Parts: sequence; C-alpha cells; structure tokens
Amino acid sequence: MIEANWLIFIAALLIGIAIAYWLFVHGSKPPKRERRPDVLDEGAAPAQRNQSLIDAPPAAQVDAPVHIDPPAMAVTMAGLGEVIAVAAQEEVDNAAPSQPEPAKPAETAAAPAGADDDLRKIKGLGPKMLALLNSMGVTRFEQIAAWTDADLDDLDGKLGAFAGRPRRDNWVEQARLLSGGDTGAYEAKFGKL
Repeated sequence: MIEANWLIFIAALLIGIAIAYWLFVHGSKPPKRERRPDVLDEGAAPAQRNQSLIDAPPAAQVDAPVHIDPPAMAVTMAGLGEVIAVAAQEEVDNAAPSQPEPAKPAETAAAPAGADDDLRKIKGLGPKMLALLNSMGVTRFEQIAAWTDADLDDLDGKLGAFAGRPRRDNWVEQARLLSGGDTGAYEAKFGKL
C-alpha cells in the first residue's frame, strides 16, 4: 500500500513534522506580561519599613583598630607578606588619631657610645625591622642583648604583624653572642653569619 501511495505518505509526514515544530517553538514561550509586579503592590507598610531601616543609624559604631594583630600564619608569610604588613601597619598608624607615644625601654633610650652594629646579622631581622628598630634608637647588639621580658612585651606592641618575632628567633641570645664577639658559638647555634 505504501508503494502505491508513497507521495501521500511523504506529504503527510512533512505536514506532521511542520505541526510538531510549530507546537514546540510556540508552546515553550511564556505568555507576554503586560504589567510587571511592583514592590508597592504589597502595600505601603513594607516600603515604609524598608525606608526606616535605610534611614536608621547603624546598630553599632565600629572604630578602626589602632593596632593590627598578626594573623596566625604570619610566621609562614615571610618576605613579601612582611613588607605588605609593615606598610599596612604604617598606614594604620598614620591614620590613627595621635596618641601619646608609649615609653621606650630603658635600654633603647640611650644608645651606648660607638659605631652602630650591623643588626642585619641577627637572623630574622630584615630591612623593615631594622628601620623600625633604628627609629626606636636601637642600633647596637648590646642594647638588644640587655632586653628583658618586659622590654620584649613592650616591643611586641609596636611590631604589628611582626609581633613575637624577637622571641621566636631568639634575638636577645643572638645579640649576646654577637656583642661578645663569640662567632663560633653563634654559628654553632644559629648557622653561618
């Protein structure tokens, strides 16, 4: 039967495909909306509540901290992280309202007479820390060797992201060995100068 009426069969197939295509294309489009809902459709109360929340003063006043504590992973963030942390701390210190300068440790107030030591020989003391110590008047190994726990606590308050480094890297012990000129003991404990 298909052999005799193949032309009618093909025509019916094409018409069926065209109808299915038209239904697929036009059936999947959402109906056009002439009006979109608005916030005010819910009434004036929600809009007034939202406006009063916008106009209300903040719930809590947050003041920027004067001092930034180092993150827990500050030890592993050496190098570039230290440079960024010191720069950020300097910006915070410059932006903070002026406060009285805390007292410097007695050992840093008056440097002993003589030429300045190369404090960079102390392991863990980089260029930013050197500049900070120099600004505090610390230029000699003897000054660092004379630091007490109270002096180290006071210094930690000024170090920002570097807080805890003098104790971690044993600066006082390194300075004692370097100020005494005992390079053999220094290199045995802390490595080559």
